[in-house]
Amino acid sequence: MKNKLLLLLFLLGVVFPMSAQESEVLISTSHTSLLLSTPQGGELKFLYYGRKLTDADVHAVVSTESGSFSAYPVYGLNCPSESALSVQHEDGNMTLQMEVIGVETIHQEKADLTVISLKDKVYPFYVKLCYKAYQDVDVIEAWTEISHKEKKNVKLNQFASAYLPVRKGNVWLSSLYGAWANEARLVQEPLEPGMKVIKNKDGVRNSHTAHAEVMFSLDGQPRENSGRVIGAALCYGGNYKLRIDTDESEFHHFYAGINEDNSVYHLKSGEVFKTPELALTYSDEGLSGGSRNFHRWARAYKLANGDKLRKILLNSWEGVYFKINESGMKQMMADISSMGGELFVMDDGWFGDKYPRKTDRTSLGDWMVDKEKLPSGIGGLIDEAKRQGIRFGIWIEPEMANTQSELYEKHPDWVIKAPERDLVLGRGGTQVVLDLGNPQVQDFVFKVVDELMTNYPEIDYIKWDANMSILNHGSNYLGKDEQSHLYIAYHRGLENVCKRIRMKYPELTIQACASGGGRVNYGLLPYFDEFWTSDDTDALQRIYMQWGTSYFFPAIGMASHISAAPNHQTFRTIPLKYRIDVAMSGRLGMEIQPKNMTDDEKELCRKAIAGYKEIRPVVQMGDIYRLLSPYDKLGAASLMYVSPEKDKAVFYWWKLEHFMNQHLPRVVMAGLNPESRYRIRELNRIDKYPLSFEGQVFSGAYLMANGLEIPYNHNVDKPQKNEYSSRVLYLEEVDK
Repeated sequence: MKNKLLLLLFLLGVVFPMSAQESEVLISTSHTSLLLSTPQGGELKFLYYGRKLTDADVHAVVSTESGSFSAYPVYGLNCPSESALSVQHEDGNMTLQMEVIGVETIHQEKADLTVISLKDKVYPFYVKLCYKAYQDVDVIEAWTEISHKEKKNVKLNQFASAYLPVRKGNVWLSSLYGAWANEARLVQEPLEPGMKVIKNKDGVRNSHTAHAEVMFSLDGQPRENSGRVIGAALCYGGNYKLRIDTDESEFHHFYAGINEDNSVYHLKSGEVFKTPELALTYSDEGLSGGSRNFHRWARAYKLANGDKLRKILLNSWEGVYFKINESGMKQMMADISSMGGELFVMDDGWFGDKYPRKTDRTSLGDWMVDKEKLPSGIGGLIDEAKRQGIRFGIWIEPEMANTQSELYEKHPDWVIKAPERDLVLGRGGTQVVLDLGNPQVQDFVFKVVDELMTNYPEIDYIKWDANMSILNHGSNYLGKDEQSHLYIAYHRGLENVCKRIRMKYPELTIQACASGGGRVNYGLLPYFDEFWTSDDTDALQRIYMQWGTSYFFPAIGMASHISAAPNHQTFRTIPLKYRIDVAMSGRLGMEIQPKNMTDDEKELCRKAIAGYKEIRPVVQMGDIYRLLSPYDKLGAASLMYVSPEKDKAVFYWWKLEHFMNQHLPRVVMAGLNPESRYRIRELNRIDKYPLSFEGQVFSGAYLMANGLEIPYNHNVDKPQKNEYSSRVLYLEEVDK
């Protein structure tokens, strides 16, 4: 009877407090473990993170590891060291000394939540360290909840989400850097003595110039499919700071959290300050192994509708820019429908009454249809989409306004602006950011989406853009003692709006666009289905950007479009076949004016779209294996996706440079079942003759040991020859 009662309590998620004798906490997923020392009345210590521990391992680790480092270092009584948390109490005291007062484990449906409660030894100041271990994916999320019962406010000067010591020994760091139209560039470097800081201070977007995700390769120079790797991803949409302090100890000290710069937080008595989650994963299958863990976690828990295949779309932006008109939209819908596409998205330029949106200088905030451009309105376009057998989507930028807008004329106090200062203006010389810390502004932004969906419930897709940083530090809503809360309040407000939208419209597809790839983060992606990887659609440069993005984000969320030649950003002329093959490695779409394409080009796209529909489940839901990096400068790049059942795979190969008497490496495959046999079929073929291995059957063992010899050039007539070459191969398991 007692056992049945305990089982019932377990299934109901009842909390089980730590007994007085327990002094270690083991937090595990299917293949990983985090071990902490939790002595009652003592300091919480880190013992281990890595491959899953057995009970015998736990006993051995506890017996031999001293637990040299606090699991959450605080400032004041060990001042020379870096800290995760620093505060100033109401009496001016700047020290903390935290002790363990309790441990709770809550068993949820697919995760175990462990909460370790700490209290300062003198002050009524509390920290809860929370660890959520998913049982079906190898990710542990860590965050803190900070509170106090002091009479007056406590200043939070630094407030990291988590800390992790990483043992020295030829450890390399893989991270992403970049700029607008050149996002997610990969950099790999050994960790050397000193401080490595990765940060963002944009205020609105946070992944143009750097990313809040990193990987540590523990066995020397990073390898894709072997070696021990720790991955970390901060789930936050605002300003962040990652610190890696390589001091005189035997460890690198990793801290991750909200960037505290100009963001001192005045915590009220009884208020709970929750930091963003830091997602941790471990793999002994190299960088691609870490990526596979993140991708599975993302599809299951961190990407809106991550279990649903994404549609193939045409976006109007590079086709017509602001020159929206009804006949043009109908023509583009007819074209994408004829090529087998499933969705048309009307981008910027469709709105504005008093100030029609003809350039980027006006109209943001005035979300009413420009009847001169669209006499039949949005409803007429939706009707046309139905006739064409496709769905309809639309662009908005609801967090922003222009000074030339009816919204700004009515509510100049709604914009972020420093008191007593002139506005610092953004895009077009007139753009401003709305103050999302203000509940009235939150209601307005929600209403932009709600009115669109209420009036036009058949809208299938929204492209949500954000094209400006916070350039003025000042809020008309926040009090004078809370001005340093601006950045945090903005993202709390944005999250509130997104939660309301998702509560009412859970099935609506929403893209996170922010001047391209400015919002590729796991803080906002729970409310978005995908992201616009970059405003740069150049296929060659996209290989590098999408490669870096794939370290942490799955293909299902990575919008990748076929664009025009010459490219509108780099002016590079790349053949259509190559552009298609690159775009097919993410969520396939088109960013082009179809009426400017030849019939042969349309036919090639039609075949590619049909082929993508066939491989879409593997690309969007499969496991990634990166094979040959473009950053290794070996003249080519290659990756593949493998279905979870390992019965299908898609192999990509792109040549990056062209020389006479060129020698490129032969690429071996990965992730296949060595015992299975696979038939090879090329997609998007333009060659006069099939490849020598077309239709042939090879064992998984052979392909993973030898690969296939990919021709360096396409066998086409002389007028069609060029320096570019690419291949997409579809592998299907055959009966044994």
